[in-house]
Amino acid sequence: MGVLFYPIATEKAVSLITKNNTITYIVYQQAKKSEIKNEFEKLYNVKVEKINIVNMPKNEKKAYIKLGKGQDATNVAMKLKLV
Repeated sequence: MGVLFYPIATEKAVSLITKNNTITYIVYQQAKKSEIKNEFEKLYNVKVEKINIVNMPKNEKKAYIKLGKGQDATNVAMKLKLV
């Protein structure tokens, strides 16, 4: 089982896709940034610029995955059926 669980499709998450080229995911609680980056890059064939992590109250971890220059988060979002 991988470290990526599921993408988030809230209004804020969808606006981050277009404004900041960022995809939001719920990830495994003990996942490291490098593990998240490697799995995301392999799954979607994109380059990740940086990852920000937020620990959620329900014992969940949220990852904001910012894609690199020349990469389009809307294409990834369409594959995930978020947009």
